Formats: sequence, structure tokens, C-alpha cells
Amino acid sequence: MGNIPEETTSFVGRGTELVQLARALEEHRLITLTGSGGVGKTRLALRAAEAARGSARYPDGVWWADLSPLYDERSLLSAVSDAVGLWDHSLRTPVEALCEWLADRRVLLVLDSCERVADACRHLVGELLTAAPGLTVLTTSRQPLDGRDEHRLDVGPLPLEADDEILQLFRDRAAASAPRLSLDDPGTAAAAVQICHRLEGVPLAVELACAQLDNANAPASIEHMADLLTSRLRSRLDTLVHDTGWPQRHRALRTAIGWSHELCAPLERLLWARLSVFRGAIGAADAAAVCAGGPLTPDAVDRALAGLVAQSVLSREGGRFRMLDTIREYGAMWLAELGEEKRLADRHAAHFAGLARRAHTGWIGPEQVTWYARITESHADLCAALNHLLDTDPEAAVEMAGRVGFYWTCCGHLHEARIYLERALDGARTRGPHRTRALWALGVTVMLQGDHESAHRLGERCTKAAWRDRDPESMLSAAYLLSLTCLMMGRAQAGFTVSDRALRERPAGPFDSPSQLRCRLVRIFALTALGRLDESRAEATELRRVCMERGECWTRAYTDYQLALVHLLQNRPYEAEAHARSMVSGKEELGDSFGIALGLDLLAAAVAAQGDGERAAYAYGTGQAFWRMVGHPQRGTPELATVRAECERQARAAAGNPAYEDAFHRGMVDDGESGLARALQGHFPEP
Repeated sequence: MGNIPEETTSFVGRGTELVQLARALEEHRLITLTGSGGVGKTRLALRAAEAARGSARYPDGVWWADLSPLYDERSLLSAVSDAVGLWDHSLRTPVEALCEWLADRRVLLVLDSCERVADACRHLVGELLTAAPGLTVLTTSRQPLDGRDEHRLDVGPLPLEADDEILQLFRDRAAASAPRLSLDDPGTAAAAVQICHRLEGVPLAVELACAQLDNANAPASIEHMADLLTSRLRSRLDTLVHDTGWPQRHRALRTAIGWSHELCAPLERLLWARLSVFRGAIGAADAAAVCAGGPLTPDAVDRALAGLVAQSVLSREGGRFRMLDTIREYGAMWLAELGEEKRLADRHAAHFAGLARRAHTGWIGPEQVTWYARITESHADLCAALNHLLDTDPEAAVEMAGRVGFYWTCCGHLHEARIYLERALDGARTRGPHRTRALWALGVTVMLQGDHESAHRLGERCTKAAWRDRDPESMLSAAYLLSLTCLMMGRAQAGFTVSDRALRERPAGPFDSPSQLRCRLVRIFALTALGRLDESRAEATELRRVCMERGECWTRAYTDYQLALVHLLQNRPYEAEAHARSMVSGKEELGDSFGIALGLDLLAAAVAAQGDGERAAYAYGTGQAFWRMVGHPQRGTPELATVRAECERQARAAAGNPAYEDAFHRGMVDDGESGLARALQGHFPEP
């Protein structure tokens, strides 16, 4: 188990360091790899993590958290929780939830690039190591965390005394950049050794230099490159890096990055600087929207992206681009030199606020799943944009938080959604639909955390605000929130009355607005809770049909949930199983762990009602694993308690207690992704 990133280039040398690190992992619980940017800390940690995967020492996995996009300590807990597969829906503090999640696990947790949030990392790691005796933490940082019992390993450049390793790195990267180039000639080989020495054995510096071997603006030969590196770069660059506080350690890395910068075409340099405003992976369309301007046209952005990839300034992952933190810092230095920091931050925030606006508009369309994926992959930049707007434009922050908040609640970012929504609502006082939507999103967030009373109060505030707005969308949203919180508190008739009245007062088609669709869904929930099962089944069947026609996933999955429940209550377990499978598949598409957990409970109940006790126990155990991922016991409307109890009774009776317990345990401890696949396919794993 784990989420270790894939290595995309060859790994060279570091035999001694790997042995030292393996020994340190056996003897210490907190190990920090320290060293300058570009020296290879991440690659060394990655190789050690890969070696540890599957080890009996870490039966619960090796998990990797990339902290390089973080510029705000408030995002640290979310990043680490996401990395280990925890999407907490409870009212506990995030650190409490994470400590409990790791408490009984034997895990290796790798925190990569801790330097910007080093203090917060030190405090977090201290709490985690205290709470989880089976936890080992490996961190990489430019400076030690100074944590208790921290074991520090300094990572230096590749050794220059024996040239084999550094020259092998040069050969590998040169072959990738300029495959027709030969190093067999003694003079060329000697020049390569000279380059490696001039670059002090710093791997990133060597990689950047090799990337220039096929650059039309670069020297024609390795010998010429060696001559250039022997001389100093222009004094303007030296003065700039000194005046801006660029790290003085490893002048070779400054030289290599600066030389790469000088060999870039002017528009490539401009794009490099402007791209430094991004925090996560960068899409080509996002780069054009934020960075185009002046001589850098949208078409020129595409060409410059390709040029920066060719020179290893950017790496390409699928259809997106990544920039190493050290290289991003260099770009940010030039962005400041150009005087464009505020303008680019404004453009970045406006672009991602626009992304949230388009996602909200497209929620009920056929691209719904695509929008969920887009919001998920843009998480770091959405947070950065919101932070900027909270400081510069509170009204725009309220609008953006309200539009993105519902996505975040479904994608497992409840704590962040709540923090940003509360900050936005506190920072802006202007009334109107945007503020009402933010109140509604906060109410949904609080309800999913299990605080139904507070969610109901927010629903009442939403209702008052909607009447002031005289906005039908706001009124239906408030009705949805009030109705759903009533249902969760066991007040089914009140829930039905609220949703039914809102829909009768504002008749429209289900796809006229997102709130119309959600309000229809919650009325179906209320009909089921009231025991009006035939009516519920008829409305759910029709709503499901319309959703299927439109390609809508979120509501369709919940209509399947209701149909599975109704079929179970009416003693049709095979129909219930089909709808439960469909519900879980839909929630898997959206990455909604809460919905997956609900669906697996119904799937287990349907299988148990068919008399297959062991398969039901396995599905039920898998559901428990997902309930643990969302950080609280089984939730849902009150009628589910009876369904779950009957599921367990039937499954135990069919399988016998020993077989039930064994299958349940295997479902609960199996890798979540594998367990889900088996439960959906109906393949019960043998002991």
C-alpha cells in the first residue's frame, strides 16, 4: 500500500547514502535528509521509500506527501491527510483525526520539501510520533526540523573524487537530451568531467547543463560548454542573485540555473518568471490565461512551454507541467525584478475564481465528473487564489468560496472548506446571493461533519438571507439544507414539508438549476423516511432516468442509493444490489468517500439478504474501512440503522460467526482501492 511517485529518470549512485538511510530507518523514528536545493534529497528519499514498500516493517504502507506547493502552514494538515488517504468528515480538529487515523498503523510517512513549513512540520511530526507508536517519518528539508530525537543525514553533491557516479549521471542525461552525442572521444569525456567538477557534482545543475546540449542557443560542443562554465557569468546575474538573497551555497547551482535562464529565448524567460505564481501542476490553458500578455501571446505561451520542457525547466506529467521548487524560486526572483508580482497574483486569483464560477455553472451538465477532477487537481492553486482574494478583495473571496465549497465537501476537504468559508464570511459584509450561497455551502459542510444542530441554524440563516435576496436559487438551496438536516435529526415529516413546499412554490424542471435538482432529491429521501416507498421509488426512478439522459452523476448516484434502500425495504435484494453497485461506482467517479461508504453498507445488506454471508461480510468490512477514512462511525438517515443491523444478523447467520469475522476483517484491512474493486465485482478473496 502507498502512493509513492513514479521515478521518471534513471537513479545514479548514492549507494553509501542508501545504506545509511536504510539503517537509520531501522533505528530511528524521525529521519531528516538535509541539503541544498537541487542536491538530490527527494530522489534519495524516493528510492528509499520504494525499497521500503512491501516491507514487513511497514505493513500499512509507505505514504508520500509533497509539501513543495505549500506557502501557508494552514494547508499542511490537509496535504498530509490527503496523502495518507484520510478525508475526515468529523468535528475533531484535523490533527486529532490524523493522530487517530495513524495510531494503530505501522507506516512510513515521507514529508518531502518541508523547508517553507518547517516549524509547523516539527509540531505536527511530534504529535504524530507520540500518538502513533508504529509510525516512522522521513522528511526532506533544506534545514533540519529540530524535532525531538531527530536523526539528521546530510545529503551532499555526488562525489568528485571518483568520477564514475557523476559522469554516469552526465552520460544518462546527455543521452536523453542529445541522443546522437558521443562521449567516447577522450577529449569530450575529459570536458564532461570538467563540467561536472565546475558544477560541484550537484545533480540538478548537471541535469540543467545537459538539457542545453540540444538547444539551438547553446554551445555547439561539450568542450565549448566546459570553456563557458570555466568563466564567470555576467556580473549583472551575480549582482542580482546577491541582492535578492538567492542562496549563496552551491554557486554551481546558481550558475547552472542562471545559464539555463540566459540560454532561454526572451519569451521563455518571461514565461518562466510568470509561471512562478502557480503552486501546483500547471495546465497549458491555465498558463495561457494567467501568463499571456504583452509580447507573450497565447500561441507564444504554447511554444515557450515546449521550450522550457526541452531545457528541463519544466517537466511534463500527462497534459500538465511541473516546476521544481528551486527553479520556481528563481522565476519568482525575476518576476519581482520585472515588477509584475502583484499583477500576476491578481491575474492568477481572477483566473481560478473564474474556474470556480465555470465549475459551478457546469455542475448539472454532462461534464460534472470532469469538473470534479478539475477542482481536485487545481486544489493548491484554488487555495492560493482564495488566500490572495481574502487579502485584496473580500467580496470576490465570498463568491469564490461559495462556488468551490460544495465541491470541496464532496472531495473530502471539509476542514479546509469550513476554514475558507468562515474566513470569507467574516471578511465581507455585503448581502446578496453570493453571501447566501457561502452560508449554504458552510451549512452543508457542518452537516457532513455531523453537527446537525449548527447546520440547521445555518439553514435558517440561509432562508432569511434568501428572502432578502428574492432569489429562487437561494431559496431552494436553503430548503435543501433545512430539509436534509431535519432528516438527519429524525424529523422526516418536517424534512418533507420544507422540500415539498419549496418545490411547489417554485415549479420548474429538475435541470433548471442545481438547487432544483438537489431539492427534488431530498424530497425523495423524505418520502423513503416516511415509509411512502412506492412514491419514493417512482420519483427516484424518474429522476434517475433524467440524470442518465443528461450525464449527471452526483444526483444519479443518490437516486441509486434511494432505490437500493427502497428495494431492500420491499424485499427485493437483487434489484437493491444492482442499484447499490451503481451508486458506489458513481461516487467512485467523483472521489466521494462518504458516498462510497454509504453505498457499500447497502451493497452488503443486499448481498446478506440473498444469503451470501461471507461476501456480505467482506463488503461490509470494506465499507467500514471507508467509514474510517472519513473519520467517524457510520452516518446517514436514521432508517439505515435498522438496515445495517439486519445486514449483520443475516450475514452472521448465513456464514457462521468465525467465517463472518474473518471476511469482515479482510475487507476492513485490505487496500481500499483493491477492496472496493473486489466488492463491486463480487469477487470474494480467499483467505
